[in-house]
Amino acid sequence: MTTQTVGTREQWLAARLELLEAEKALTRQSDAVAEQRRALPWVPVEKDYRFMTEDGEATLADLFAGNSQLLVYHFMFGPDYTAGCPACSAIADGFDRSHVHLANHDVTLMAISLGPVEKLAEYKRRMGWTFPWASSLDSDFNFDFHTSQTEEQQRSGSAEYNFRDEDTSWVNAPGVSSSGPATFAAMTGTDVAAYVRQRPGVSAFALQDGVVYHTYSGYSRGLDGLWSMYQWLDRAPRGRNETDLWFRRRDEY
Repeated sequence: MTTQTVGTREQWLAARLELLEAEKALTRQSDAVAEQRRALPWVPVEKDYRFMTEDGEATLADLFAGNSQLLVYHFMFGPDYTAGCPACSAIADGFDRSHVHLANHDVTLMAISLGPVEKLAEYKRRMGWTFPWASSLDSDFNFDFHTSQTEEQQRSGSAEYNFRDEDTSWVNAPGVSSSGPATFAAMTGTDVAAYVRQRPGVSAFALQDGVVYHTYSGYSRGLDGLWSMYQWLDRAPRGRNETDLWFRRRDEY
């Protein structure tokens, strides 16, 4: 027996019209936040970052691939991983084919990870993805954009993530080996410490007059809107309805 309110069509319509006003307000707020995001000052990228792609070495400017805008998904795939993060994989499933449309709208969408390009390419083939994916293994890129931590940072008990110092002392706390992060760590072929030294994020860059500018970065719940399956669940009768880690890579169900 459902515990949800059951009513007439007329009651549903009245409640739905009230919800419609809330949805419209949320849309207007979202538009305002997007405008505020675009109004952030552009910061010139002065460091000469180098990446490895399936086509060879590339600079950050090269990654624009002829467009003037670059969107980067910071995919959790560390040097010690044997497979990509399941959560990042679910997000990538949602944006994979979008890169084709964006490329024809002056925007290059790609992933960047700290893992070696050979591992990234192998996993990309396994998952059937088509978006470009570069390795920042021999670069400071991931560390400068706070999506990778060193072992020293982790052991110190604090590292920057989502624009604040994040407590990393929990990694070695009792019980962590049986927690949610341990499940995902095992799925990437690593232990918890190595798994969480990589963090997810998104960054945006602009290329103008030969200069690359950093325009935006977002982390943690700032990625929520990019996780398409949760946008669908938010419209499902029982919502996200999460009591435990419920999803796997799509080829593991």
